[in-house]
Amino acid sequence: MRIGIIGGSGMAGRALYREAVKRGDVPTAIVRDADKAEGVLGDYGNYLAKNARTLTASDLAAFDVIVDALRPATPDAVQHLAVAKHLVSLARTMPDAPRLVFVLDAGSLRTGEGRTQLDDLYDTPGTASWIAQSEQQARQLAFLRTVDDVDWVAVSTAAQFVAGPAGRPVLGGDDLPVGPGGASRLSSGTLAVAVLDEIHAPAHRRVRISVRDEEC
Repeated sequence: MRIGIIGGSGMAGRALYREAVKRGDVPTAIVRDADKAEGVLGDYGNYLAKNARTLTASDLAAFDVIVDALRPATPDAVQHLAVAKHLVSLARTMPDAPRLVFVLDAGSLRTGEGRTQLDDLYDTPGTASWIAQSEQQARQLAFLRTVDDVDWVAVSTAAQFVAGPAGRPVLGGDDLPVGPGGASRLSSGTLAVAVLDEIHAPAHRRVRISVRDEEC
């Protein structure tokens, strides 16, 4: 499977790249800084040094799947929606477009009657410096839910998303995933397992799913 990973040098992107290699796929990290990607993924990684918003249909045609794992700096969080719109626009022009997979945070997941995690964050001190990430990814999901002519799936992480080895993923829907111990936690390795499982055996189309670690 030829997999393009936007943000391939970030925490989620690195885990996705390594899991893809492990499964015998051919991943390519789509990054703005090839030197950074080489430092993270090693000398033998596949890189496409390009801003995601300048990708062309010809670029996308080289892949079976595009995974958007972009995590821009908070002042550039508007890139989440802009990149999603750009990818969908390109896919609509292609007779055999790659599947689009979007990695989202937990902000748009429901935490109670009429509330999302983003609502809870507004009530939490100390979130102002980064809450734009969740706001923009919620807008990204809202846009994707209007798209019915492109093959896409969105995967939201648990509330606590940390670097770590793979465990067993537990999938959910639009509710914040919480484990038996009351925690909402996901490692980057487990996210990669869940995403690659979905890539190899598609079970969700044009919907958002959530994922957490089994043991949390």
